[in-house]
This record gives sequence, structure tokens and C-alpha cells, in this order.
Amino acid sequence: MSTLIACTRAELLRLRRWPAVWVTVGAWLALSLMFGYLFNLLAYTSGDTSFANEGSTRTALLAEMMPANVPHVFVQGMPMFGGALLMVLGAIVAGNGYGWGTWKTIYTQGPSRTAVTGGSITALTMFVVGILVVSFAFDLACALAIAAAESQPLVWPSLSAVLEAFGAGFLVLEMWTLAGYLLGTLARGPALSVGLGLVWALVVENLLRGVGTLLGPVEAATAVLPGTAAGSLIGALVGVDQGGDSTPGVLDAISGTQAGWTVLAYVVVLPALALWLVRRRDVA
Repeated sequence: MSTLIACTRAELLRLRRWPAVWVTVGAWLALSLMFGYLFNLLAYTSGDTSFANEGSTRTALLAEMMPANVPHVFVQGMPMFGGALLMVLGAIVAGNGYGWGTWKTIYTQGPSRTAVTGGSITALTMFVVGILVVSFAFDLACALAIAAAESQPLVWPSLSAVLEAFGAGFLVLEMWTLAGYLLGTLARGPALSVGLGLVWALVVENLLRGVGTLLGPVEAATAVLPGTAAGSLIGALVGVDQGGDSTPGVLDAISGTQAGWTVLAYVVVLPALALWLVRRRDVA
């Protein structure tokens, strides 16, 4: 246990001092601001609702930007945008360790592979939690600023809504982070793993879901894909606009319960596969 803790602390130090990590976090916050508040604020102040969902009124737009709605804004971009960025983070953390020779050095001279890999995954998980906390605080600050500027009464989100949002957000971001970590371990480098991950998350799954509307067997297979599960989990939490104007990646393909168990299964299986691969494969 002490070795695992030491490896976790070492990995946390590497992550804290790595500019790519903070660029990823900054990109996620920028996307959260843009899609969660900026577009709606532009539509509200200009009166041109073409910036927002079709049929939205100025009153509805303002309500979406209030503190009470922060849990929904907080998670709605995670299935696609947040997941893609965290998958990149997981891929570069694992992949660059091979490119720089870090893993080879540690595996041959340092602690066990189990401790090193476990410490790396634990540190990544801690970063996911930190990103969730920072993101929620950022969204809440934006909502409070808008409420104050528009002289709106302050209504806080319910504790249950906040906890549900944090739970769903953690499962989704953790799943994509671990998927990236597994890809980085498989490819032994960041470039290929990032490319494969993004193509899968942003292109392949969308194509399969499109084909699934025509072919029953394909539709059944897409129900267990990570993007479908993540999107449906968030969709069950925030709701899906049947008019097709929902946030990209937010779905209602499967029930929220099924989606939650599917995402949880990925969270358990993905690090186990990465650990098995690290233990069984040659370091060269």
C-alpha cells in the first residue's frame, strides 16, 4: 500500500507540472463557458434566439443560465466534448510514458508494475474529481454573475441535483479517461492512441448509431457502446429535446439505469485490462 501511495504522489507531481494537462482543463472550461452560457447570453441580450435551441424564449434562456440550473449545464457537455478531452488526457498520460522511456525505466528499476499502473490510474482519477469540482465552481460563478447582472432572485440548486450531477459526471469522465489510458497503453504512444480515440468517439459511434436505425443487430450492439451509455446517462439526467436540438452527445437511446450500469462496467473493466496488459507484456 505504501508503494501505491508513493507512485500516486509521484504521478500527481508529474501531472501538476505538465502543461498539456492544464491546457486540457482550460479547453474544457472554455467549452463549458461557450456552450453553457455564452451562446445563451448572446441570444438573451440580443433577442435573437437563433443562437439557442429552436423555440426558446428570452425567459427560458434566462432560466437556463440561473444557479438552480447549474447541475444540468455542468454535465450536458460531458458525453462528447468533456469525454473527448479527458480521453486525450488519459491517452497522453499512458502513451507519453512509453515515448519518454518513463515506464521502461520504472518497470525495470523501480516498484512493481501493479503499483506503478495503479498509482497512475489513481492519480488520474483524482484529477477527474478535481476537474469536476473546478468545473462546477466555474459554472456556478458564471450563473451567479448573470443572476446578479439581471437582478434575478438567488435560487440554489438542490443538494440531490448536485449529487446526481457529480455522480453521473464522474462516471462519464472517468470512463473516457480510462479508455484513453487503455488506448495509450495498447499503442505505446500518444499520437496513435489519441487519433484512434477521437475517431471512435466523434465519428465511428455516431455512424454506427445512424446505421442502427436501419439494422436491428447493429442497433442492439450500439446499446453497449461507451458513447451511447454516457450520452444516455446524461440524457436521463437533463432530458433530451425530441426536436433534435439537444446538446451533441446527449441521447435517450437506452434507459438511465441501463446506461449507468454500462458506464460503471467500463469503469471497472478498462483499468483491469490496462493493468493486465502492462503485467503481461514485455517493456521493450
